[in-house]
Amino acid sequence: MEVLKEKVEEEEAAEREEAAERAERAKTEKMMRPGEPRKDENFMTQEMLRDLEKKVSEIVIPSVEEPVILTQDLIDTSNLPPSYKSNSTKEEHLLQVADNYSHQYSHLCPDRVPLFLYPLNECDVPKFVSTTIRPTLMPYPELYNWDTCAQFVSDFLTMVLLPDPLKPPSHLYSSTTVLRYQKGNSFDFSMLLCSMLIGAGYDAYCVNGYGSQDLCHMDLSREVCPLTMKPKEIIKSEEKQPPKKYAIKPPRDLNSKFEQDQELKKQLQLKAEEEKRRREEEEKLVEEEKEKPDPLHGLRVHCWVLVLSGKREVPESFFIDPLTGRSYPTQDDHFLGIESLWNHRNYWINMQDCWNCCKDLIFDLGDPVKWEYMLPGPEKHRLALSEEDDETLNDEDDVEDLGKEDEEKSFDMPSSWVMQIQISPEAFETRCPNGKKVIQYKKAQVEKWAPYLNNNGLMCRLTTYQDLECTKVLEIKEWYQNREDMLELKHMNKTTGLCIDYFKSGHPQALRVHSYKSMQPEMDRVMEFYESARVDGLIKREETPKTMTEYYTGRPDFLSYRHINFGPRVKKPTQCTADSNPRPIVKITECFHRNPAKSADEDVAERVFLINEERIQLRYHRREDHITTSKREFLRRTEVDSKGNKVIMTPDMCISFEVEPMEHTKKLLYQYETMMQLKAAEKVSRHQAWESELEVLEILKLREEEDEDHTLTISIYDTKRNEKSREYREAMERVLHEEHLRQVETQLDYLAPFLAQLPPGEKLTRWQAIRLKDECLSDFKQRLIDKANLIQARFEKETQELQKKQQWYQENQVTLTPEDEDLYLSYCSQAMFRIRILEQRLNRHKELAPLKYLALEEKLYKDPRLMDLVKVYA
Repeated sequence: MEVLKEKVEEEEAAEREEAAERAERAKTEKMMRPGEPRKDENFMTQEMLRDLEKKVSEIVIPSVEEPVILTQDLIDTSNLPPSYKSNSTKEEHLLQVADNYSHQYSHLCPDRVPLFLYPLNECDVPKFVSTTIRPTLMPYPELYNWDTCAQFVSDFLTMVLLPDPLKPPSHLYSSTTVLRYQKGNSFDFSMLLCSMLIGAGYDAYCVNGYGSQDLCHMDLSREVCPLTMKPKEIIKSEEKQPPKKYAIKPPRDLNSKFEQDQELKKQLQLKAEEEKRRREEEEKLVEEEKEKPDPLHGLRVHCWVLVLSGKREVPESFFIDPLTGRSYPTQDDHFLGIESLWNHRNYWINMQDCWNCCKDLIFDLGDPVKWEYMLPGPEKHRLALSEEDDETLNDEDDVEDLGKEDEEKSFDMPSSWVMQIQISPEAFETRCPNGKKVIQYKKAQVEKWAPYLNNNGLMCRLTTYQDLECTKVLEIKEWYQNREDMLELKHMNKTTGLCIDYFKSGHPQALRVHSYKSMQPEMDRVMEFYESARVDGLIKREETPKTMTEYYTGRPDFLSYRHINFGPRVKKPTQCTADSNPRPIVKITECFHRNPAKSADEDVAERVFLINEERIQLRYHRREDHITTSKREFLRRTEVDSKGNKVIMTPDMCISFEVEPMEHTKKLLYQYETMMQLKAAEKVSRHQAWESELEVLEILKLREEEDEDHTLTISIYDTKRNEKSREYREAMERVLHEEHLRQVETQLDYLAPFLAQLPPGEKLTRWQAIRLKDECLSDFKQRLIDKANLIQARFEKETQELQKKQQWYQENQVTLTPEDEDLYLSYCSQAMFRIRILEQRLNRHKELAPLKYLALEEKLYKDPRLMDLVKVYA
């Protein structure tokens, strides 16, 4: 059994070595593809090609999990426009040109793979790849730059692998279909991204080439997450101040140089050991992270986007991988070779050798030696010439001749057969398929969600791990949007237990940053505030179980710092909360900025209240021409002693140190007034410390409620989510509908009362139609007359009543009181107003009555029920 086992192992080892040799030879053969064949090897071309096909077919493709592929059977082509289902005359001509171009290329370069020119679309119609690009400028400002466009395409679509990793796809779907189903391979990703970039003004191209396994499989497990990268800190070099001429010499160093040398050698030895250990750990990690050998290395087909420099102020050409949305330099090792590239105007073949991947490629598309174009025309890139060659082409005749030749040989590219690319606002907001996407990086995982998908407003989560297997969580970062509490970022360190919350401006307590390990009060925490939103100018508050430190700015009293020391809380027999049983204050230290309105000897720089010791210490600001500051210490005693006698201020109650004692001699009265002011200031400081404790408790309680409720804000312009806006819109629509029904009801049939007199179902005769018309007109005429008579009767009635009232006033004018006169004048004013209105209505009715009569007669004449009979009678 052991002998048989050894033989099996030897056979397996031999097979692995043989497969590795075949893969290496296949790789060597592939490296010669993108260049032109040598003349001395033309006779071996066919034999090498057959040998290569045989060896490639023997390579075993590793089994992978088969994804859901967007096949033609899953696509609904019934509603697609005719341009998807057929080709125009110009497109047919272009396909003939492309077919001829492909034949010539295969004849001249038989050792290279066939060109990717006209794959089938979703309707099984061959379409040239350049016409599949539809340049479109999206109506969203976020998609005006290349990085946001690439990130959107990467987030919006789901990647599916190519059916055959060694060949380009047989079908290339339109960008509208890819957006509709949100699935596609690297070619679909690149076509959509290239269309958006060209529409945004970039010089972008789709590239058909070869990539690494990680690039083709969208594997970022060996890449560092961009969210974990810290920006480089710019270290400013400090300028050395020139030594002063009269500077004091430093004291003489009396330490032993031998001991210092021995200590230095010991530190260097420890540092070398530490460096060696660190290097060994790094080598071990690199060995663990080392990519496994890929048997198809250099043969995997991939498509990406090339952005050339020039347009949109792009300084240097670069690649964009549409699957991940990341940019790479053109010399990156992930890109192993290029077969061809194209945009919406032309198609180019790479004639340069890719033995060194893409590092030595020159992207001068105007050079026909390096890039063979398919369609000649004036829009092709001009060859980059030297200054001497450029001067020789400055002749106007030469330029005109070149222009005429280009016009004769040019062939206009047909317009794109793809419909205009449109992304709805809902789809643009949702971004990821089903609103969620997970990306795995090296020791990190990124999760993305659509807005309002999570009840707490979570948009993105970054989980950082300690190991490569991603089992030990190191820290978590969560980004939020649309939170009512303005929470923007939550950073949780699982190792230390520290949690940091970041807020946008607008929090009810003007909170900006909150660092804590526990939400319980009187624990270690740091709170930072938006000073512009607070009246007291507080910018930072640090709290420990025994201390509290506050930092201020922009205060009128120039307070900049307050440090409070607490003592142990006095235990009470009943249970009390923190606000009803505050911690006793032992010491308060306050610092002040310089007040230019006061002299330095009168401007307090530091003030210390020693509560238990009943002392107050003052330190003043230093003069510019002094090296020390003045200090004072007051002994704070009660105003009355134990016997009730009033305590008198004595000199021993104030200990002072004056920098210039001869300039300022403070009398006892000044010291007494200063001590009274300090006593009042101490009460204010203790009260403010108590308010700070209450504010901390209030903020903690508010944060707990906000974390439990996590209410989201909805814009008034978001009519779908905003309930108030939706209810208002529905109410307006209901009012408009009721108004429409009311207008319909008012437009009654004027012939209905007269048609009801006839037997039902009987056809009108000419005599009956004439009678109906005459009756309708006479009835309308009578109603107009009745209305005029009614207005006239009301006018006459109002006039008579006014005359009677005026006659009554003339008879009783002498005996009327002022109140009666006011009532009479008010009645006359109202009566005259009614009379004027009735007169205007009567005049207007007289003007409009004939017009209304004529309008009704015209309607009856044009009524379809009477029109034919009345015309015959006429």
